[in-house]
Amino acid sequence: MRLLGLDPGLRNTGWGVIDLVDNRLRHVADGVVRSDDRLSLAERLVQLHQGVAQVIADFSPGEAAIEETFVNRNPASTLKLGQARGAVMLTASLAGLPVAEYAPNLIKKAVVGGGHAAKEQVGMMVRVLLPGCLPDTPDAADALAVAICHAHHRATFHKLAQAGGRR
Repeated sequence: MRLLGLDPGLRNTGWGVIDLVDNRLRHVADGVVRSDDRLSLAERLVQLHQGVAQVIADFSPGEAAIEETFVNRNPASTLKLGQARGAVMLTASLAGLPVAEYAPNLIKKAVVGGGHAAKEQVGMMVRVLLPGCLPDTPDAADALAVAICHAHHRATFHKLAQAGGRR
């Protein structure tokens, strides 16, 4: 099963693709979709949509997972993050992918073992869990962490979806 992890952001949206074969994880690819901050918000959302759509077309994942929005101190930043997240989720859903959502603490716990791990710890454990993987940016490493978390929790996600629970 090929899984796409997404770490949404208006400036940089990280993406990571892994294969889950039996209980083994294999790194396929990772990167970042960037938007031009000189453009309007609507145009930037289009850039994110097109970039994620291209990743989906290039790697044909069967499922996607995305990090849930956390509320920070700046309401305007949280709102922009939510809009970027919505555009990215919509893109995956329009491509016919089931989209799972995971809280940042659950992602860290799945990858590092603790829910309050630092970004550096997450990046280091991603490289350990996916031998040969050298993500260029923290956003790509975080997206791979989302994919790893989904690989660990996807059976539960599917049971909840079948029972009519949250997707």
